[in-house]
Amino acid sequence: MNETTENSQIKPGMVVKIHLKIKETNAKGEKKERIQIFEGTVISIRHGKEAGATMTVRKISDGIGVEKIFPIHSPVIAKIEIARQFKTRRANLGFLRDPKFKRKMKETKTK
Repeated sequence: MNETTENSQIKPGMVVKIHLKIKETNAKGEKKERIQIFEGTVISIRHGKEAGATMTVRKISDGIGVEKIFPIHSPVIAKIEIARQFKTRRANLGFLRDPKFKRKMKETKTK
């Protein structure tokens, strides 16, 4: 389990940085492991603190919306950092997918 998910609750409306461990092999057959960061807004969290808990994170990359579903307790995730937090009134922020319905969200202070 990640140290960040133990200490603080991740909620919809938070902007998080997810550090992923990626294993690659080059042409010579050498294996390397690197960390790639995916930063985006948490849209929803499913199954709470269970073993199969997931979170959906969305970001805009070159004008195109990209969503990824991450298992929270996966060994592929090295670390989850909370960058910012916005005030929300919903558990699922699916309305952020619609480009015509762009709602301003107010930022709240994080600890």
